[in-house]
Amino acid sequence: MTKAQERLQKVIAQSGITSRRKAEQLILDGKVKVNNKVITKLGTKVHLEDRIEVDGVPLEKEAPVYYLLYKPRGVISSVKDDKGRKVVTDLLDEIEERVFPVGRLDYDTSGILILTNDGEFANLLMHPRFQIDKVYVAKIKGIPDKAKLAQLRKGVHSGDDLLKAIDYRVLKIDKQKNHTILQLTLREGKNRHVRRMMEGLGYPVVKLKRERYGLLTLDGLKPGEYRPLNPKEVKQMRNLALE
Repeated sequence: MTKAQERLQKVIAQSGITSRRKAEQLILDGKVKVNNKVITKLGTKVHLEDRIEVDGVPLEKEAPVYYLLYKPRGVISSVKDDKGRKVVTDLLDEIEERVFPVGRLDYDTSGILILTNDGEFANLLMHPRFQIDKVYVAKIKGIPDKAKLAQLRKGVHSGDDLLKAIDYRVLKIDKQKNHTILQLTLREGKNRHVRRMMEGLGYPVVKLKRERYGLLTLDGLKPGEYRPLNPKEVKQMRNLALE
């Protein structure tokens, strides 16, 4: 019986250390060894038992895992923080695999965050070419009129970026407290996208939560809790990115 083989760049990407494109460049640059032999040919297939080294460091092979975390406010979307603040992987202390967040949510933003050790999957979800709907609920200071809100679809300039929402909905207006709660749907995910977009309109965000990512929701989870994605959900997210 023939042993299963995978393309070398795919195996490297799935280890979580880099994307497939960067893995391909590492191979071309002669920085990858398989069983002590330098490999420079893309598409080379390897066995799971083969010893792979990237830049002299042995590749740790782990089965791919995928988790959905309800990130609370006050936690960094990273695997470490030089200021000693709490990071998202601290919340997954029972997980043995070396996972990392797919993208990020700001320190003061809560909601859905995916963590995985599958670099190829992460790159697929984060690549600008593969745009997946992300739904946020934002509590903002002030009560914008219809003309201001219409600007969200046209785009709001912030620095060198034009920040857009593909859709929005007013969920609640509190005239007494001068607050509005908006539901915003984005496809892009630029740095502090929602906060910068609303600040550009003159309505700073007071509170922000990502409630949906593609087909994934926070149903059944409390802040700080997580669950594994099932194979169907992983497949659906891949398909959404490739549509």
